[in-house]
Amino acid sequence: MTAPKTLSDQRRALLARRIRLFVAATISYNIIEAIVAISAGTVADSTALIGFGLDSIIEVASAAAVAWQFAGRDPEARPDEQHVAARQQGHEHPVEEAVLADDLGVDAIALGEHHRPEYSISSPETVLAGIATRTSRIKLGSGVTVLSSDDPVRVFQRFSTVDALSNGRAEVILGRGSFTESFPLFGYDLADYDVLFEEKLQLFTRLLDEKPVTWEGTTRAALENADVYPKTESGRLKTWVGVGGSPQSVVRTAYYGLPLMLAIIGGAPDRFAPYLDLYRRAAEQFETTAYPVGMHSPGFIADTDEEAKEIFYAPYKVMRDRIGALRGWPPLKREEFESEILHGSMYVGSPETVARRIAAAIDKLGVGRFDLIYSAGPLPVSARLRAVELYGAKVIPMVRDILAEKEN
Repeated sequence: MTAPKTLSDQRRALLARRIRLFVAATISYNIIEAIVAISAGTVADSTALIGFGLDSIIEVASAAAVAWQFAGRDPEARPDEQHVAARQQGHEHPVEEAVLADDLGVDAIALGEHHRPEYSISSPETVLAGIATRTSRIKLGSGVTVLSSDDPVRVFQRFSTVDALSNGRAEVILGRGSFTESFPLFGYDLADYDVLFEEKLQLFTRLLDEKPVTWEGTTRAALENADVYPKTESGRLKTWVGVGGSPQSVVRTAYYGLPLMLAIIGGAPDRFAPYLDLYRRAAEQFETTAYPVGMHSPGFIADTDEEAKEIFYAPYKVMRDRIGALRGWPPLKREEFESEILHGSMYVGSPETVARRIAAAIDKLGVGRFDLIYSAGPLPVSARLRAVELYGAKVIPMVRDILAEKEN
């Protein structure tokens, strides 16, 4: 069977323009015809002429409907379909970016879980499974998985499946999430915000042993000697806890003997130094392991400082103001944006600028991992790919060189 021929974008636009002109001419003719026929019919007291004029009005309405159909950019894609197409691209682009990052030697990629229109990914592990089949070395994680509104058993099963597909490269960052849409969406009461995470994290840490589990709590059905599959090849799924600034969360992470990932998205990074100290002291008290701490912060890289700021600012402001309106924040000003780049936790600029600032943050805090949140709002695809390219090819090697020089 021969596949149907598809029109090029230029040919489609030309045909749509011709159709709109034809429809406009049809509407104009029928309006004139209706006015003449109804006027003449009224003067002559002729129902036939009046009826002919009314028929012309109906034809005008039909032509107007056709004109509306072809008023959009693509006559075959209505707004809801355009939205679906954009969401589909939102899943495809991270895959291509991950493939590029893998080729460049970037250590890890983490995809966040969101249930809002500003974000395209609600199921990170599904996209990570696709990435797993096209990459060979990069670690594949979430950033974060909202454990409070999910089931620990299913989370473990999904990520252990990604681990199998990627030959042991999966990891999960568990968190309570900075947004709350998932709670009502999946039938959870925000009044149980703390107990949901506490109990589910407790169960998840038991599942990490990959042995039969007996557990009972108030937030899900009890388990009696339950064996959960699939198992991981290594025998333990790499699991972090993402924390945004709560001392209680830091202590909880140390109690369960899990690595800590700090979300540092604003202000000077060194203000988080007490949290690292707390994590280490708590781990010592609980006699658990204090792993190297990770941090993630927003940023963007282009060939020059000015280019990076100009590309990143407008999309970032749109998203920041939209979210800020829900949280009572004032609209972002350009001066605030520039100040955060110079003194805060936004790593925007040329490879040299970003590398120096990342190295300084790592050195001040003593963290073992830095994750750059390089997407914010509708950034151009080419700019995102270029940012990944510069990060892997230039920024990471420069950061390593700077830190090696400091050690010497």
